[in-house]
Amino acid sequence: MEMAPPKIGRALVVIVDDRASHGERADASGPLVTELLEEANFVVDAVVIVPGESVAIRNALNTAVIGGVDLVITVGGTGVSPRDVTADATAGVLDRPIPGIAEALRASGLAAGAVDAGLSRGLVGVSGSTLVVNLASSRAAVRDGMATLTPLVTHVISQLSDLDPD
Repeated sequence: MEMAPPKIGRALVVIVDDRASHGERADASGPLVTELLEEANFVVDAVVIVPGESVAIRNALNTAVIGGVDLVITVGGTGVSPRDVTADATAGVLDRPIPGIAEALRASGLAAGAVDAGLSRGLVGVSGSTLVVNLASSRAAVRDGMATLTPLVTHVISQLSDLDPD
C-alpha cells in the first residue's frame, strides 16, 4: 500500500491582473501555480484575483496572514510599469524580508530566459508566521520560480512552525 506524502502546509495564490480581475480575460497563472503547489504537497485554499492596486493586494495578503496560511504566492505586478505595485504593497505587509530567496528567484529566472523574472522587483519575506513570495507573471517565470522556491519554502515553513527555537 502506497502512502501519500504528508502535506507541507496551506497556501493561497494571489493573481495580480487588472483584466482578469475585471473578467476581461481568463487567468492562466492560477491553475499553473495551484498545480505546482499541489505537486509540492501543499493544500491550496484558494486562488484570488485582484487588480494591480496596492490596497487590493495588501488586503489579500493580510487576509491570508490572518487566515493562517503557511504560504502566499503572488503572481504579477512585479515589473517597472506604473501599475506594477505588488512589491510595494508586499513591503508594507512583511515583518522580515528574506532577500536571498528573492535574489535566487531573479537569478534562476534570468538564467532560464525569463526576462520578467530577472527584472522582477518581487519580494520574499515573512508576515506573522506566513511566508509571502512575489513571482513575475510569465509561465516561464512561474515554472522556474516554483522549481527554485519549493525546496527553500519547505525549510522556511519548517522553521516558522517549529515551536522549539533551539
